[in-house]
Amino acid sequence: VGFVSEDEYLEIQGITREQSGDYECSASNDVAAPVVRRVKVTVNYPPYISEAKGTGVPVGQKGTLQCEASAVPSAEFQWYKDDKRLVEGKKGVKVENRPFLSKLIFFNVSEHDYGNYTCVASNKLGHTNASIMLFELNEPTSSSLLQEVKTTALTPWKGPGAVSEVNNGTSRRAGCIWLLPFLVLHLFLKF
Repeated sequence: VGFVSEDEYLEIQGITREQSGDYECSASNDVAAPVVRRVKVTVNYPPYISEAKGTGVPVGQKGTLQCEASAVPSAEFQWYKDDKRLVEGKKGVKVENRPFLSKLIFFNVSEHDYGNYTCVASNKLGHTNASIMLFELNEPTSSSLLQEVKTTALTPWKGPGAVSEVNNGTSRRAGCIWLLPFLVLHLFLKF
């Protein structure tokens, strides 16, 4: 896209990774129909980390750190914590690598797992890294859930047709006392 050449050569100076792709060459004369050939241009470049996702996880839950990198050839990933390389066999931790994405998965997060992790993406042209945090996320306690339920139960209904009372329910109690004799009378008339 954006390149036009009137001879048999197309020179691209200072090529960038965005310029990789298919290029088309067309040759024609007055004797025959044009001949078209396609050429695929691959631009090799060192890794570039486009997204590094940290996460908050409660103790005992599953947590995942993600590191996404663009590179040609594809990047190889390594994970570190406090300058120590993490190995695949560590209990409760798994590394999933794809050509452009690496995930560090914790199956049962402990206090020891929290901290700063480094994702390193490398290929033969270079390497880059990103710092990613696994931090503690507190789960709501049963008392805060109970308080939330209590608060919800005490909140008056505010739907269509609801009547809002400003006088702390005094008229509601008076209305209930006033209705009581009618209810008793209604019950007696049924029998």
